[in-house]
Amino acid sequence: MFGIYLKRELSRRKKAALVIAMGLALGIALVITVNSVSAGMQQAQDKVLKSLYGLGTDMTVTKAQTAPKAGSSQGGPNFKFDAKSSSKTSQSSDRVMTQGGQALKSSLVEKVSAQKGVDSAVGALSLNVTKVDGSFTQGKAKSSTSGSSGTSGSSGSQQQGAPGGGNSGGGQPQVQGGGANFNVNNYSVAGVDVTDQELGPLAAMKITSGTTFTSAQTNAKVAVVSKSYAKEKKYKVGSTFKISGTKYKVIGIATPDSSESTTDVYLPLKQAQTLGDAKNKVTTIYVKATDSQQISAVKKEIQSNISGTTVTTSSDLASTVSGSLSTASDLASSVGKWLSIAVLAAAFLVAALLTSSAVSRRVREFGTLKALGWPSRKVTRQVVGESMVNGLVGGGLGIALGLAAAYTVTAISPKLTAQLGNSGGTGMGGGPGGGPGGGGPGQQSAANTMEIALSAPVSLTTIALAVGLAVTGGLIAGAMGGWRASRMRPADALRSVS
Repeated sequence: MFGIYLKRELSRRKKAALVIAMGLALGIALVITVNSVSAGMQQAQDKVLKSLYGLGTDMTVTKAQTAPKAGSSQGGPNFKFDAKSSSKTSQSSDRVMTQGGQALKSSLVEKVSAQKGVDSAVGALSLNVTKVDGSFTQGKAKSSTSGSSGTSGSSGSQQQGAPGGGNSGGGQPQVQGGGANFNVNNYSVAGVDVTDQELGPLAAMKITSGTTFTSAQTNAKVAVVSKSYAKEKKYKVGSTFKISGTKYKVIGIATPDSSESTTDVYLPLKQAQTLGDAKNKVTTIYVKATDSQQISAVKKEIQSNISGTTVTTSSDLASTVSGSLSTASDLASSVGKWLSIAVLAAAFLVAALLTSSAVSRRVREFGTLKALGWPSRKVTRQVVGESMVNGLVGGGLGIALGLAAAYTVTAISPKLTAQLGNSGGTGMGGGPGGGPGGGGPGQQSAANTMEIALSAPVSLTTIALAVGLAVTGGLIAGAMGGWRASRMRPADALRSVS
């Protein structure tokens, strides 16, 4: 009886039922869209952070760079070239400097590993190489005689020449031509602990050509280069290049798992230490915690036991990410969340008011049912049942609209930029995984800007939330309408007839 009556009443009031269902559907669809976009923002931020500190890294340990002393030439350019007579001889000079903070002793890696809550730790050295190559061209000395001066000019020169006629041929000689033509190339180098590559700069890279380092290549003259740098320099597996006169062989080409690589060349740690004149030194210690829920406690443990260092977690670094990704993420988590709550509340209220209004137009019906012996609870159950059906229909439509919106966002994949804050060597961004790609501020800013494609994944939790909202909306509307219906008396039906 309940089901038959319910079906009949809903079919009689299709338009009103559809209005209530669509109101709930729009609110639920907005909630699904905001939740899925927020999840996509979080995934995008995770990709940015992984590109900075590597897959599996929970925190990094660094030390802030100290300011150079007054009058010191530390950090100034220092290129040396030989004076050669041949203008055709090309010369080259490399300037290698540590990057990403003050160097730490390699022994600190073992000390960090021994801290409570630390699963593993590896050290890495970040270098910046400035390569200058080119050639000098010598000028040629020529007399200052000029065709435009004619004979009189020549005569004047003879008359004013020094005694003895040393310059009687044409005045003082002048050097013409000559100069220098040099190219400047900046690139970043990361020294990698080849015995543990699951943590650190190479952890976020995938070898797409060749091989990675073996544990036996701790001091081998081999290199892995990023795909973008290999394309720029036309390197392939087997190619060779020199840094400060040392020849290295490319054994692998690496592609980042996400975004762009901010490191161009990867070398065994000992080789990088030799190039950077940093024996037994590292600039960044990558740390993995035994429990991801205890990262804050591990951070405090390291800071209290190892003084003078800066411990940076992924949550600390997330605050330095700016650009359209950060702006959109803030909007999705603040404005989008409150907007969806407001729209959903309005949808619930409208559904309740429409249900109550529909009940008031059914005075004769409910009054008659009570006159026939229907108790108030039965009338209330009927109204609540109709509202629940409307809510479930609205939930179904809302889920369909929300999935369509999320699919559209994923299909379009709008590009968002992430500007990685310059930590000055005090955070993860200062390490090899996120070190600057060049030497100057402009190049560093360009290298630290990443472009991320936005997606909108919909989880089962979001679907379950939508179903819960649909049921809640139906209950709220049904409760308000049922309360009003239960207060009706048979006399009200008689008055409406008269």
